[in-house]
Amino acid sequence: MKSASRFLIVLLGLTLGLAGLLGVEALRATRSHRVTAERALRDYATVAAWELVTASDEQLQRAAGSALGAVAGSPAASPYDSVPAAAALAPGADSLLPCGASGDSARFTFAIDLRSGALTTAGAAPAPALRAWLVDSIAREARATVAGLGRYGTAWAPGGTEAGSVAVYGVKPVRYNGYAAHDAPLAVYGVVTCPAAIARLVAGVVARHPLLPARVAGGLPTAKLVGLAVTDPAGRELFRSGPAEDATAYVGDSAATAGSIVVRAWLPAEVAGHLVVTEPGVRLPLLLGSFALTAALTVIAALQFRREQELVRLRQDFTSSVSHELRTPLTQILLFGETLELGRAGGEDARREAVSVIVQEARRLAHLVENVLHLSRAERRMVRVNPSPAPLAPLLREIVERFTPLAGADAVRIRTELDESLLALADADALHQIVINLLDNAIKYGGRGPVTLRATLRDRCARIEVEDAGPGIPATDRLRVWEPFLRLRADDAVPGSGIGLAVVRELVVAHGGACRVEAAPSGGARIVLELPGALRVPPSPGRPASSEAAWPAS
Repeated sequence: MKSASRFLIVLLGLTLGLAGLLGVEALRATRSHRVTAERALRDYATVAAWELVTASDEQLQRAAGSALGAVAGSPAASPYDSVPAAAALAPGADSLLPCGASGDSARFTFAIDLRSGALTTAGAAPAPALRAWLVDSIAREARATVAGLGRYGTAWAPGGTEAGSVAVYGVKPVRYNGYAAHDAPLAVYGVVTCPAAIARLVAGVVARHPLLPARVAGGLPTAKLVGLAVTDPAGRELFRSGPAEDATAYVGDSAATAGSIVVRAWLPAEVAGHLVVTEPGVRLPLLLGSFALTAALTVIAALQFRREQELVRLRQDFTSSVSHELRTPLTQILLFGETLELGRAGGEDARREAVSVIVQEARRLAHLVENVLHLSRAERRMVRVNPSPAPLAPLLREIVERFTPLAGADAVRIRTELDESLLALADADALHQIVINLLDNAIKYGGRGPVTLRATLRDRCARIEVEDAGPGIPATDRLRVWEPFLRLRADDAVPGSGIGLAVVRELVVAHGGACRVEAAPSGGARIVLELPGALRVPPSPGRPASSEAAWPAS
């Protein structure tokens, strides 16, 4: 039994440990999933930024090609061809990135002969610093654009040089023997406009172009999913749209093209759940709850096992106690039976005493067997009673008289305080077993003081009380005494099986009543039974309201 107990305890401990390990692994998996999802969300923001840069650049290339292509789009046949002046761009260049009524006065077109560095302009007169930037920087930017990114490009004026001005230009190459020589540009044609024009172009791209694939965005518009901040290469903000950026947003890497705009995109945390790859919810409460549930179940299993062990011990004690209780009366019966059989009784009085002892011990055995049978029926939910109306006082008095031979040799006085007019609804045989058990319990544990049997009517219930003058039952044990096989003082020399009060409770409950333990005024225990369906009837003539039964001490 001990090895089995140790095995079960180890098994329960391993179960709890395994549950904890699984919880830790689940938490790690959740964190890994969270990191992966956050990385995916930041990648989505990066993709959105690059999509905007690419789409804006394509839009700018188309607009520049449409406006500047008439002059810059046709290659020169010879490096010695004449270069048209800036006025040749009109009127097509007027539609390229207009600033609006307030800003168009500062727009102008330009042409740079890359052979001589000569600059011609049309429209607003540029400041000297801006002219110097066009002559010194655009040639270098133009060659890089032609060699790397295409025929059209943009360049932003540096700080202090008409800050914020942007040049959109196209390069006129030279054709040799039918081939355009991209590494030998001839001239540059373009328009210098305001940053607001670039901002309007970007706004139009945002409004028309889905920055996230439809399968990712779930059909929602970009304006609700992606926050955008567009700046020029110097960091001056040109455009901002979408949800506000905060500490919880998932910010992607900035995207830019050479000499053009810089885009920074982010996904707010509150819209992340609308995307295909989303941030997982925080599972820590669920994991902790699962672990707590597992721990609780383990504790319950351990307590249940402990209870089973206690029940096994109680049954073993019960078997030992019952064996002792059976052996004592059987020994007496066998002894006096053999005395009568062998004719060793010395006279009629001795024979009568032997017969009395045999009958008394047989009744004790019968009472014990009845208790065991009642408990067995109770465990199988087979307790059956047949209550019928009957005067309670005569029935209780008869039970006391039948109990007298079982009381043993102790000089115990049983007092009765019975309401002679009380009519109760009870099963006579079950009531006999109930009262016998209560009186037997009171005599065993009530010391040498009196035991009182009382019957009264209260709230249409027959209230039966058995009160002793012993040490009483502690308040913490008053519910436990009704459990089977339980003896509060099992180490005493007082014989007992521990099932008497359990049988009482089952029979009382079968009557639809209730039972409880109270403290008696004398300090002892008072066991109270209440049987429903009682009433008072006129008492029978000549019957006393109370009586007293006594038997001498040995």
